[in-house]
Amino acid sequence: MSKMITLRLSEAEYKLIQKKAEIEYRPISNYITSVVLRNIEESSNVDAVEMAQISNDEILQRKLKAGYKEAKAMKGKFVAGL
Repeated sequence: MSKMITLRLSEAEYKLIQKKAEIEYRPISNYITSVVLRNIEESSNVDAVEMAQISNDEILQRKLKAGYKEAKAMKGKFVAGL
């Protein structure tokens, strides 16, 4: 089910978004939704260079493995909001 939200924009922000939406022949709401979802998807992924750096960092790999073992064993504390 669709949800409706209210979004407060300055006149300049609105005109910029409206112009971009018109270029793509989209309604403003569809344009905003697609941009936000694309941003979320892109920020949730690690690119190949970052993954290579993570994979080659031996200290980080040891810490990740230790953290995984502790989480699997239900040890430690969950810290939210970092």
